Amino acid sequence: MNNTSSPVEIPQPAPRSSRPEIMAEEIIERLTYRIGKDAKVAKPHDWLTATILVVRDRIIDTWMESTRKVYRTGGKRVYYLSLEFLIGRLMRDAVSNMGLMQEIRDALSSLGVDIDVIAVLEPDAALGNGGLGRLAACFMESMATVDIPAYGYGIRYVHGLFRQQMADGWQVELPESWLAHGNPWEFERRESSYEIGYGGTVETVGGYDETPRYVWKPAERVIAMAYDTPAVGWRGKRVNTLRLWSAQPIDPILLDAFNAGDHIGALRESNKAESLTRVLYPADANPAGQELRLRQEFFFSSASLQDILRRHLQQYPDFTNLHEKVAIQLNDTHPAVSIAELMRLLTDIHGMDFEQAWSVTRQTFSYTNHTLLPEALETWPVPLFERLLPRHMQIVYAINALILIEARKQKSFSDTQIRAISLIDESGDRRVRMGNLAFVGSHSVNGVSALHTDLMKVTVFADLHTMYPARINNKTNGITPRRWLMQCNQGLTSLIQEAIGDEFLDNTDALQGLNAHADDKAFQEKFAAVKRANKVQLANLVGSRMGIRIDPSALFDIQIKRIHEYKRQLLNIIEAVALYDQIRSHPELDWVPRVKLFAGKAAPSYHNAKLIIKLANDVARVINNDPAVRGLLKVVFVPNYNVSLAEIIVPAADLSEQISTAGMEASGTGNMKFALNGALTIGTLDGANVEMRDHVGEENIVIFGMTADEVAKVREEGHQPRAIIEKSRELAQALNAIASGVFSPDDRSRFTALIDGIYNHDWFMVAADFDAYAEAQRNVDQIWSDPKSWYSKTIRNTARMGWFSSDRTIRQYASEIWRA
Repeated sequence: MNNTSSPVEIPQPAPRSSRPEIMAEEIIERLTYRIGKDAKVAKPHDWLTATILVVRDRIIDTWMESTRKVYRTGGKRVYYLSLEFLIGRLMRDAVSNMGLMQEIRDALSSLGVDIDVIAVLEPDAALGNGGLGRLAACFMESMATVDIPAYGYGIRYVHGLFRQQMADGWQVELPESWLAHGNPWEFERRESSYEIGYGGTVETVGGYDETPRYVWKPAERVIAMAYDTPAVGWRGKRVNTLRLWSAQPIDPILLDAFNAGDHIGALRESNKAESLTRVLYPADANPAGQELRLRQEFFFSSASLQDILRRHLQQYPDFTNLHEKVAIQLNDTHPAVSIAELMRLLTDIHGMDFEQAWSVTRQTFSYTNHTLLPEALETWPVPLFERLLPRHMQIVYAINALILIEARKQKSFSDTQIRAISLIDESGDRRVRMGNLAFVGSHSVNGVSALHTDLMKVTVFADLHTMYPARINNKTNGITPRRWLMQCNQGLTSLIQEAIGDEFLDNTDALQGLNAHADDKAFQEKFAAVKRANKVQLANLVGSRMGIRIDPSALFDIQIKRIHEYKRQLLNIIEAVALYDQIRSHPELDWVPRVKLFAGKAAPSYHNAKLIIKLANDVARVINNDPAVRGLLKVVFVPNYNVSLAEIIVPAADLSEQISTAGMEASGTGNMKFALNGALTIGTLDGANVEMRDHVGEENIVIFGMTADEVAKVREEGHQPRAIIEKSRELAQALNAIASGVFSPDDRSRFTALIDGIYNHDWFMVAADFDAYAEAQRNVDQIWSDPKSWYSKTIRNTARMGWFSSDRTIRQYASEIWRA
């Protein structure tokens, strides 16, 4: 039935008062009747939950109206599918966006409670690994801010990304139990539950004179249950929904087995289902881990698509206009199986013919690529894919036939080009290429920085770009200024308001007004005072957590991101060793006091990344305890990097390390956060650094090293790192010190293989870029030694970062891709 007529008007509740005394009464009411605690015995976590419930209740009114508005207007909805949502803590975000911060603070204060004390007790929802997941969270907030009706779809991981601890400098992974005491923000939606199948057989039904219809009969089934969290936009204008899926068994317990004494086996189905949503990114170095990862990706993709189609049918009679009312964005290749699943749902379940379903599917989906690394463009062994998803394997082959026939007959592609665009990689054991599937199944494929997008066209998707030359486009990433300036750096926010007014709170382009103050001595002093206060806060955190004393007057040189060889934390550490040697050798020189601070997690199965963490900690132990350094250099690796830790580190940074091998970082968003908060960037011309240089001015950023073209050329001609090392005295001595065990006396060969990799192939150009990097660091020292010059540059960084707001990015997606 077509339900396009206007729904019944529902009486709206009276606006809730935001007066502190009223809010204090409501907090006591929630504490008493929802938590069951008397205020006299309530603990800090009780006050936190009660406060969240009061804020949540105010959000709900706008949330419901936002939903009703879309039904009334018949507007297009955007669905953002992402395996990661690195949302972090939500209370400050929601309270600030609703404009209730001062009222909540005053209400709690009247009850003898400090909001800053209870806010840090909120668990950090680590449902992501790094930039991709944090981008998804920023996009959810910005979609609500710019009034785009949207749902985010992901997995409600019980543990999320692991909690990182250090044992003798080695990373140890422990479960991150953010849901251990429940989540007061979410709502269980038991009516929104769907069956998800795996394995089994495919049968063909229909007579000899009928179009064949295919019926998939899965051997296994689980239930996907929805949990909704409100995503609040700035000033509470719109509230969208983040819907996360939790897996439940069809039969929670095999009672016959339990009664027969097999108490463990009786829970087999429950354990198997719950493993789907237990952990983010299970290690996939073994076949069982690979299978679980594919199961996870299909689980959330299928549940999300079934939910999308159900919602569409509530308003429209069929799916012929699906692409006009629905835009589905695939955040990287993880949800790429959605292409085949939508085809299955449209053809097998809803009776649409294959050609029409393919047309609707391609017009509905768009795909964001986040990497040029071939190993990160997921592929699955055909036997695994076919065993778990037999009907989808058929659909992949059918799509592949359409594409390859078109390529051969209409585009006259060569055999080499056919092999490159095929959905099946036949270079070894046959594998399904999820990146290619996402590309051919979408009407838009976007990169996340101008450089990345250009490289996509000539590297990983070169032949697909030749076949579909209008499909690839660029949408440079952005960050939400609400969390990454207004909330995490309230001192700087207040200073900016004092200088240029409030317009930048709603339009970050207005930050340009700070340019007029960049050379003003009085403003520079105030800017420096804000930075100093943020550095004191970080120094106190490092001191309390790690027992390491760092001087807030030193230059805080910070690299925080996922540990990966292409991000080149190793280059930074080697330069620290070289600097250490120079300081000891030339104590008479006027060295700039410097703290090199690292944070980030290594994938559990990534040996070299974990070895780099160990090296950072070993180097820190030696340097920090050497009196000859006289406190001029400290090295600190802060464990368990997450959103909440970043909110303290980013405002305290003087120098932002963005030193990835050129051509390998898709965009980066940490670079934007640091610059917005008044840090100077030292970086390569990689990812969004290129556009940052164009916006802040090349005189206000420190660029070094080879370009992406130069890296490609050196690799093509045959890189000779050993010759480069032998010509660089400082590099050779630093590498020798690390390889010979100076920093690992308990195991002198610990880092030998790591350093041998630099000598023998140097794939990530650590040796090739070292001298340029060291020279750039000494340039940084010179700028730092002239405070007027330093603050002139860093103020201009803040002033010129308005374009990198995720609001701008989302508006571009909406107008150029989603048509929403």
